[in-house]
Amino acid sequence: MDYQLITTSEQLKQVCDAASQCDAVALDTEFVRTRSLTPHLGLLQLYDGQQLVLIDPIEIEDMRPFVRLLENPGVVKVLHSCSEDLEAFLTSFDTLPAPVFDTQFAASMLNIGATMGYARMVEELLGVALDKGESRTDWLARPLSTRQLAYAANDVLYLLPCYRQLAEQVALAGKTDWVYQEMETLGGKKRSQLPLEYAYLPVKNNWKLNTEQLTVLQHLAAWRLGMARKKDLALNFVLKESLMLDIAERLPGNRNAMTAIPGMISPTLRRYGDTLLSIVQKAREEYTDLPATQHLPKVRRLVDFPEYKQTLGKLKTMAADVARNQNVPIEVVASKKQMNQVLKWYWFELSETRVQGLKPDLLTGWRAHFFTAPVEAMLDNPLKVSKS
Repeated sequence: MDYQLITTSEQLKQVCDAASQCDAVALDTEFVRTRSLTPHLGLLQLYDGQQLVLIDPIEIEDMRPFVRLLENPGVVKVLHSCSEDLEAFLTSFDTLPAPVFDTQFAASMLNIGATMGYARMVEELLGVALDKGESRTDWLARPLSTRQLAYAANDVLYLLPCYRQLAEQVALAGKTDWVYQEMETLGGKKRSQLPLEYAYLPVKNNWKLNTEQLTVLQHLAAWRLGMARKKDLALNFVLKESLMLDIAERLPGNRNAMTAIPGMISPTLRRYGDTLLSIVQKAREEYTDLPATQHLPKVRRLVDFPEYKQTLGKLKTMAADVARNQNVPIEVVASKKQMNQVLKWYWFELSETRVQGLKPDLLTGWRAHFFTAPVEAMLDNPLKVSKS
């Protein structure tokens, strides 16, 4: 099928008005995210069964018709492995599509293939082999070549017929709600932002630090995340995580001490040396001024809990039972990461999930039906309103 390149607001309105009359539209995004914190949108692809269009968000001044389509509850938005697409929509339009049917999740749930790529899914379901040769294109460059545009068009041309097959099988299995709830949960996580004061929680090896060093890490991580958001830079392009941890561990008091830290490179020292020294000094002063009862709690690991292995084993058994009874792969029901997430939520004084105002995946959406009661009983710690 021939595609149409949409470059004006008038064309976009016509496309979106027509698409809004359909029950489902296939969508994809092409973006660039090499040094930036957020994806920079370069192209949008849409196929509704009649029109196959490539939308140029760089050229079009008024994207509101597309935003209205994203938010139209009567039109299913079909995407494949949509995590980064959702970020692109959120960054560019401050909204998320709904309802979303993710074909990768549906295929995984139906045991067609775990985390199956788009090209493999198309070949498996439709018998069509796709060319993936343009996947590393700079989608912000103009003009885009005919080959690049054709590649982009193929990403939605075959997505809609795949959706028709998968949606029928998911409905027969009685699990259509699972797909939509999974994407609703994912959207909630994309909308949430880690507060700056808790940016130290995801830092690897933070558990090695004492409370004073941890206070310094807290201040450094908050500064780094704030700079990344302000300048739209990937975190490690502001300050490498390993270097940030070394600074917190060594507590340098002058530029010579900062220079002596392994991994400290001249550009970082030149650009941020004085700032980093100031952050270290301020954090140490704060630590000294606060009573011990108000110091940050030392970071613990799950393996530090004697009951961890046994409890994780029980969660795995729970997940296996759900998978067997529901005839879905256990990887869809609960990953080890998701099991650890719920244990951190119960056992840790601070967890990334809680500080973002979220609940663990196992206690959210379709999984909550299977896990809330047994998890509550197993951990002997009933869920409280303050945790919800």
